Amino acid sequence: MKLEMVQVDAFTDTVFSGNSAAVVFLDDWLPDTVLQGIALENNLAETAFLKPRDDQWDIRWFTPTDEVPFCGHATLASACALHRRKGIERPMRFSTRKVGDIVVTPEGDGYRMDIPRFDPNFDIPADALVNSLRSDAWVKTFRNQENFFAELASEADVLAYQPDLPVIAKLGSFGFCITARGETSDFVSRYFAPGAGIAEDPVTGSTHATLAPYWAEKLGKKNLTARQLSARGGTLACEVAPERVYLTGGAVIYMDAQIYVSQA
Repeated sequence: MKLEMVQVDAFTDTVFSGNSAAVVFLDDWLPDTVLQGIALENNLAETAFLKPRDDQWDIRWFTPTDEVPFCGHATLASACALHRRKGIERPMRFSTRKVGDIVVTPEGDGYRMDIPRFDPNFDIPADALVNSLRSDAWVKTFRNQENFFAELASEADVLAYQPDLPVIAKLGSFGFCITARGETSDFVSRYFAPGAGIAEDPVTGSTHATLAPYWAEKLGKKNLTARQLSARGGTLACEVAPERVYLTGGAVIYMDAQIYVSQA
C-alpha cells in the first residue's frame, strides 16, 4: 500500500527549527499496529494521521511509542500540509478522540489554531514523584490532565536546567514542563516526555493550553508571546479566551514522501 506523507516543521518560519511532524493522508483507518509502526519508523516526536470525513478531518497522533490524546504542533503541521499540498484555504476542522474539535485557520504567513483551555491544577500530593525533581529554582508547581509543570525563577534557570530523564520517565504517560517569565517574550518553557519516547520536545503546542492561562493570570494580560527554549527553538503567539486558547505560528514543509506499508 502506498501512502502520501508530508514532513513539516511547525512553529517556525524556517526549516531545521521548530518541531518536526509527519502528516500521513489516509482514506480509511489502518490497524493501530500499522499506525504505530509508521510512527516508530518516522522516529519524530509525532506523526499525525488524517482521514477525511464530510468537510472535516479525523486526526490521530502517535509518538514513536504511543498514541497521544492531544498534540498541537502536529495539528498545525496537518493544516500546513492540507493548505500547501491540497489547496485548502478555509478554516480546517480536526475531530479528535479526546479533546474535541480543533480548528486551524490560515492567517498571513502562518496559522491560527483554536485549542481547548486547560487551567492549571495546583493540587499536587506531597508524595508525587515529580517532587523528587525539585530544586531551589522552583517557584510553583501545577499540573493538568497529562503533564506536570514547574515555574522556575528565571529564563536563565530554564536554559540551564539539566533534566533527570530516568526519573521523568517514571512519570509514565505524564510529561514534565518547566517555564519562567521571559526576557524578550512573556514566558518561556521546555518540555520533556521520555516516557512517551521524547527526551525533549522542540516545541509543544499542547502544553500552552495550560501555560497560556497560567501566565495570562500571572501577568494580567490575555495576549502573550511565548518561546520554547529547545535546541531547535520555536515561537508562539497566544491569546487566552474564557474556554479556549488560540495559538498562532508559522509552518514550513521540509519533505514530501511516499511510504509503502503492509497491513499484515
